[in-house]
Amino acid sequence: MNAAASDEAPPPLALTMGEPAGIGGEIALAAWAGRADDTPPFLLLDDPTRLTQLAAGLGWSVPVEAIASPAETLAVWPHALPVLPLAVRVEATPGAPDPANAAAVVGAIRRGVSLVRAGEAAALVTNPIHKRTLYGSGFRFPGHTEFLAELTGTVAAPVMMLAVPGLRVVPVTIHLPLIQAIGRIDRAAIVHCGRVTAAALQLDFAIARPRIAVAGLNPHAGEDGTLGREETDIIAPAVAELAGLNIDTTGPLPADTLFHPEALARWDAVICMYHDQALIPLKTIDFAHGVNVTLGLPIVRTSPDHGTAFDIAGRGSADPASLVAALRLAATMAARRRASLATAA
Repeated sequence: MNAAASDEAPPPLALTMGEPAGIGGEIALAAWAGRADDTPPFLLLDDPTRLTQLAAGLGWSVPVEAIASPAETLAVWPHALPVLPLAVRVEATPGAPDPANAAAVVGAIRRGVSLVRAGEAAALVTNPIHKRTLYGSGFRFPGHTEFLAELTGTVAAPVMMLAVPGLRVVPVTIHLPLIQAIGRIDRAAIVHCGRVTAAALQLDFAIARPRIAVAGLNPHAGEDGTLGREETDIIAPAVAELAGLNIDTTGPLPADTLFHPEALARWDAVICMYHDQALIPLKTIDFAHGVNVTLGLPIVRTSPDHGTAFDIAGRGSADPASLVAALRLAATMAARRRASLATAA
C-alpha cells in the first residue's frame, strides 16, 4: 500500500434499519444528531420518507438525505444523515411490527453485507430485528448470526461476543432454555469458541497473546466433582486442548469469582457456558454500552446489545449509547483488519 492510499478516508459503516416498528430508526437519528468527532460516519439502509416522518413526529431537527451510493456518505455526513434508500412496504407503527415490512428488513441486511464485501462499506452494524415477525414471512434462520454466516459463505459456526470496556464474554450456548443449554455443552463447542475468540482477539482487538478464562458450569466449578461432573469430564479437557493449541487458557473457574475488577484484569475474554452466565455480569457492569460482536465472519459485524424495545418505540426516549458503542467498535475493528492486510501486503 502506498502512502497516498494509506491516507485515504476509510469507507463509511453500513447500518441496517432493523425492525421499523422498533427503536432502530430513532436511535440512528439520535446517533447522528449527537455525533462527536470520534463518531464514525455511517450510512443507514432505510426508507428516507419514514425517517423524515419519524424525526418530525418526535420533534427532532434531524435532516435526512438520500444518497445514490456509499461514496456520497462523507460529503453528506456533516449536514444530514445519509440514507441509502430501501423502501418499507407499509407505514410502520411503533410497537406493532408488520410482516409486510419483513422483506425490507431482510433486504437491508443483504445489501449491507454486499456493501462490506465489495469494499464500499468498512463494516456492518445491525439494528435489532424482531425474529418472530420475520419467521412469519418465511425467514428460516434463528437470527442475524446464522443469516450472516450464509450470506458470507462462512462454514464454521460464528461465535457471539458481548463487549463493554473492561469485559468481553463469549457464551458457548446462546438462546436456549437452560435445561437444553446444559445438554449442548460439549468439549468440541468449547474448543471452537476458544479458538475463534483467540483469533479475533488477535486480529480485531490487537491483543498479541490473548488470555482467556473459562467458566465452570456448576457452583464452585463443580467442587472436584461433588457438585457436578461437567467440569471434570467436559470443560477441563477442553481447556487442556486449547492450551495444547498454544492458546493461553485457564479454567474451569467458579463463575461467581470471575467478574470482580481484580479478576477481570487477568483476562482478555471469558468463555461462559450459557447465556445468562455471560450477560448478567456484563449488563450489571455497564448496561448502556454493551456491544454484540460476531466473531468468525470474513466481515466485521457489530450490533447494539438490546432488542427492538417495542414498549418505548416512537417516544424518543431510547438511549442510543449502545448503538454508538457498536459503531465505534466496528470502525476500530475494521481499521485493524485494514492495517493487518496492509502489513501482510
